[in-house]
Amino acid sequence: MPGRDARTAEQAIGELYHACYRRLVAQVYAFTTDLTEAQDVVQEAFARALARPQGLAGVDNPEAWLRTVAVNVVRRRWRRRKLLDAILLRDRPVVRTVEPAPGPERADLREAIAAIPATFREVIVLHYFADLPVEEVAAVLQVPVGTVKSRLSRGRAALAERLGDYRDLGTTSTEVARA
Repeated sequence: MPGRDARTAEQAIGELYHACYRRLVAQVYAFTTDLTEAQDVVQEAFARALARPQGLAGVDNPEAWLRTVAVNVVRRRWRRRKLLDAILLRDRPVVRTVEPAPGPERADLREAIAAIPATFREVIVLHYFADLPVEEVAAVLQVPVGTVKSRLSRGRAALAERLGDYRDLGTTSTEVARA
């Protein structure tokens, strides 16, 4: 029955959506630095999975497939924006309205996160980028909630030290770490 297979594929994609949507958005957000675009792109990746006749039945790693589709959508959008900007600027001078793709000069947060110890990095990424509550971070890492809170505090302090040039002139690293 073709209708039954389609319903099963939709259910599988629905379960996959609930299992990895947040994680995919966090990963794409780290790539785009725009939460709205990250959410939109991940939604589009899931829509493309639903549009496939057999869903993701023949895919070995569905989450990796969705991530690849999402990154390709982001890249396509950046190329189209760049082309549109070139066309608009050729016809008449216009103020640039599109943010360029992240380049090496905007990689300071990624570099700072990569430079802190792995135990701090894990909780920072899961809590702030994947938007998991402290209790879920503790469950994922199989550590007590108090350990997660401690690592978050120490991780924020370590990031504040590495990103010191972002501090306003009257704040201390402790105040930045609490923010």
